Amino acid sequence: MIRDEAQLAELKKYTYAVYILLALSFLTLITPIIGVIINYVKDEDVRGSWLESHFRWQKATFWYGLLWTVLGILTTPLLIGYGVLGVVTIWLIYRIARGWIFLVDGKEMYRVTTGEN
Repeated sequence: MIRDEAQLAELKKYTYAVYILLALSFLTLITPIIGVIINYVKDEDVRGSWLESHFRWQKATFWYGLLWTVLGILTTPLLIGYGVLGVVTIWLIYRIARGWIFLVDGKEMYRVTTGEN
């Protein structure tokens, strides 16, 4: 749980860093893995804050991106894999750009519900 503005600012830096690491996935394969590790390590720290939605967004971007990239690679011999890889590339650019813009604007990606009343 975030206690003060200084801690929020520090956690916001981690969130920016993960978006950068996800964007670097187009150049190297290790950076998104580092980014998702940061998400899981700092997950407890952002719980209950508006940054929690960004962490969920980033994790979903990583895992679904990985899934569709692997499926695209596996289906390239059937030629449809090239289309899948093209679509996943556009989708990743969209997810990273939208997340970054929302973070700069100080907005949640979506409303996070914990199930608690």
